[in-house]
Amino acid sequence: MPHKITKPAEALAILLRADFTTQWRNRRSLLMSLLVPVMLLLSWKGAADKLGGAFILSMSLTIGLTSIGIMGYAITLARDRDKGVFQRLRVAPVPTGLIMLSRIMVQLALITLVTLLVFYFGFKWDKISLSFQGYILSFLASLIGGALYLSLGQMIVGLVKNAETVNATSRLVYIGFIVLGIFGESGLLGNSLKVLIHWSPFGTVKTLLSAGMMGTSWNADTFGAFLLTLLYALIFGYLGVKWFRWSGTGK
Repeated sequence: MPHKITKPAEALAILLRADFTTQWRNRRSLLMSLLVPVMLLLSWKGAADKLGGAFILSMSLTIGLTSIGIMGYAITLARDRDKGVFQRLRVAPVPTGLIMLSRIMVQLALITLVTLLVFYFGFKWDKISLSFQGYILSFLASLIGGALYLSLGQMIVGLVKNAETVNATSRLVYIGFIVLGIFGESGLLGNSLKVLIHWSPFGTVKTLLSAGMMGTSWNADTFGAFLLTLLYALIFGYLGVKWFRWSGTGK
């Protein structure tokens, strides 16, 4: 039996190199995750004066985070599990706890990239600029919101064992989040649904991002969104880890 690598940093470096290489090979999926929020941002050109720069940036970024966590992370995780990647990694001389950490770190790098892209195109295309504090707070809010959607993706993969079913479920959840999020937040689907969407994972992340971008003092609404975002992330993450199986056969 091969002995485990004694240096966690060495093991993590090997895993990160492999996971970044895999992500690059799946660059079509990566490109779509990056293009969706940018295309949405570009489609709202000229609307910043009416809707507000914070609304446009926060909505685009929220959808980008949703895409990474639900469409990117969950589907990739399920596909690799179905191919037996995790089974092979578990017998390799690598601490099993670092396997998921490497995956999450790659996704956090993507979250950073999509956040910077939204900031860049928001400034170049829609002339939306934030204060230095606004950029820092927005970036931190993006990481927190991204963690929520990664946890949600983890829960989906834990709950659904078949890769094709994970694919279908993720797409359904993703479309539901976008449609209900965009139209529900505007009040077009009724006031009751607007309130429900506002306190849903989609709404709390958007509220948190918008508050960070405006750089204003937090009120009860923002603080409530922050607490709920953390609570959602903890619940989804706990269930995702508890239900996760290293193979698609439930072992």
